[in-house]
Amino acid sequence: MDKIKMTTPLVEMDGDEMTRILWKMIKDELLEPFIDLKTEYYDLGLEHRNETNDQVTVDSANATKKYGVAVKCATITPNAARMDEYHLKEMWKSPNGTIRAILDGTVFRTPIKVKGIEPCVKNWKEPITIARHAYGDVYKNVEIKVPGAGKAELVFTAADGTQTKETIFDFAGPGIIQGQHNTVQSIESFARSCFTYALDLKQELWFATKDTISKKYDHTFKDIFQEIYDAEFKEKFEAAGITYFYTLIDDAVARVMKSKGGFIWACKNYDGDVMSDMISSACGSLAMMTSVLVSPQGYYEYEAAHGTVQRHYYKHQNGEETSTNSVATIFAWTGALRKRGELDGLSDLVRFADCLEQACIATIESGRMTKDLALITELADPLVLNSEQFIQAVRGELERSGF
Repeated sequence: MDKIKMTTPLVEMDGDEMTRILWKMIKDELLEPFIDLKTEYYDLGLEHRNETNDQVTVDSANATKKYGVAVKCATITPNAARMDEYHLKEMWKSPNGTIRAILDGTVFRTPIKVKGIEPCVKNWKEPITIARHAYGDVYKNVEIKVPGAGKAELVFTAADGTQTKETIFDFAGPGIIQGQHNTVQSIESFARSCFTYALDLKQELWFATKDTISKKYDHTFKDIFQEIYDAEFKEKFEAAGITYFYTLIDDAVARVMKSKGGFIWACKNYDGDVMSDMISSACGSLAMMTSVLVSPQGYYEYEAAHGTVQRHYYKHQNGEETSTNSVATIFAWTGALRKRGELDGLSDLVRFADCLEQACIATIESGRMTKDLALITELADPLVLNSEQFIQAVRGELERSGF
């Protein structure tokens, strides 16, 4: 069978540790034998980010603006321990945060539903999609270590030189300070993305913050959502038979545990990070969730919702066998390939992405899976496969489907 042709490249962002190992396996076994793969490659591995002073991350985001579709491997956001381990020049910012700040938009994360891997919350009958704001907050924060006694102030200097000040705290001794920001433009884009996505899926939309405590920061999010809903989306929601409502984040957490699922839950950046991990873990595994950044300009960046699987990488380095779940990373590729096919009018590429996803699901539903799923499956006598064996089993299913 001739390889499927691509007309426009994907932006390919390689990553770190065990997911970098899986990335190559996926390309070698599941993509390049079937597709004449065209990508513009960026190495976002921590060593190369360090070599380029993180310019490669900025370049990859700008390339996404150029080509419209990107696929990203999981990457390390360094902490103090990583500084020593990788001999870094500085503690580089989260690459996801940098990319999201440049592209704006919203991250939508949805669990991958598979028979035999049932949610821990038994009343969840349909997937819950997390809509995560993709700009600002803690991911673009500024921090200070306070050495001793003194007064901390929040100061805004307007363009005309006038200043607004608020006292943060009068320190009697050492402490820490964190400053966060967001923009009205980004929040408005977030709101419109969520409302539009809810209409596309015809699903109820929740939005939750902590406006009772954060009476300016979080309350601004709440107000913008309500203003845009009332002015632009209320009649459309009513015509579609769906609803939008706002609630406190703690109330939302309580409600979601009693829900049946099948709705979109919009969260600020950090809340969405945490809640998407909770939802994916409760539905089986952090490696069983799709993640896509959608910008207002129509840029798409697909990635896995989990990290670099550090513990498995160290085992791999020691020559030990690993059983690492690659499903979310495979679905990052299929999401990007499908979108590239849709934008370029390549029906074969869209069909390939659909078939590869079905091959992943069929492999697991046949009882062949990685260890993380074997520990929680309701299927009898599952066969535990190592990292490479699972990808090879998926290839077998894909070939049986006609590829």
